[in-house]
Amino acid sequence: MHNIIRSTMLALAVACGGVMLGLPAQSQSSAKPDNSAQNKNQNPSGTADNQPNATTDRQTTANVRKAIIADKDLSMYAHNVKIITKDGTVTLKGPVKSDDEKQKVVSDAASVVSADKVVDQLTVKQ
Repeated sequence: MHNIIRSTMLALAVACGGVMLGLPAQSQSSAKPDNSAQNKNQNPSGTADNQPNATTDRQTTANVRKAIIADKDLSMYAHNVKIITKDGTVTLKGPVKSDDEKQKVVSDAASVVSADKVVDQLTVKQ
C-alpha cells in the first residue's frame, strides 16, 4: 500500500512538473526567437542554408566550426554563430556576448583561412 501511494505521488509530481516547482507556464504559440526581426531582413543569398554546395566551401565551413567549438572559453552564443563560406571567403554572423569574444571567434576562423578571407558581421548582444 505504501509503495502505491509513493508511486502515485511520484507520478503526480512528474505530471505537474514546473507547477510543483513554481515555474511559470510557457505559451507555445506566442514565443518567438530573439532574433526573428533580424533574420527577416537578411539577404536570402547570404544565409547559411543558401550557401554554395562546393566541396571546398563545405569543408572550410566544417573546419571553422570545429575551431570555434574547440575554443571552450566561448559562450553558447559564440559556438552557434552562422558560418557562411563562398569561394573561400568565410562570413561570420550572429550574436556574441562581448567584443573580446567577437575577436576570439574571428581569430578562430582566421586560424583556418587567412585573416583577409574572414568577413566579420558578428554583433555584441547587449
